[in-house]
Amino acid sequence: MFGMIRNSLFGSAELWPCQVLSKGEKDEVAYEERTYEGGKFATVELTGKPFDEALREAVLKLLKYVGGSNDQGAGMGMMAPVCTTVFPAEDGSLQHKVKVLLRIPSQFQANPPSPTDESIRIEEREEMAVYSTQFGGYAKEVDYVQYAAKLTSAIGNEKIYHKDFYFCNGYDPPMKPYGRRNEVWLLKK
Repeated sequence: MFGMIRNSLFGSAELWPCQVLSKGEKDEVAYEERTYEGGKFATVELTGKPFDEALREAVLKLLKYVGGSNDQGAGMGMMAPVCTTVFPAEDGSLQHKVKVLLRIPSQFQANPPSPTDESIRIEEREEMAVYSTQFGGYAKEVDYVQYAAKLTSAIGNEKIYHKDFYFCNGYDPPMKPYGRRNEVWLLKK
């Protein structure tokens, strides 16, 4: 099993197709407006656990799925980013509820293998437009919360986006120590 996960982590990840519509910068926060293609996604929802713990658990399930724990035994390769929907509490901290999404790799989009893990669902999702900001390092809850606040401040009040949730995105396998890419996305209304 570890071999399957290792292969999917060390292989090069296919990037979720997107288009950059505009770029901006305010108060030293660079951000982009992008649209991401819709399609089929493997999703895991977890409640009752802190963000960092829930994310680790959900990502492991999704990596096993794309690594071959599915009805076809197919090693599908990896998509980036792993996208986590989070729900901020009144004080800005994250509620103990996450929904982790992994876009099904292109060659399996038409007919994704069924997960053997019953906690994984396959969902069809629409194209979406987001405001995004990027940062490095090993991202934890505090980092995502901090950059979500910076992005919110940078794009200002004239932009219309969902405030009851946002997306935390990781692009890199855990064993990549340098040049890590993390992003926060606010979904445009």
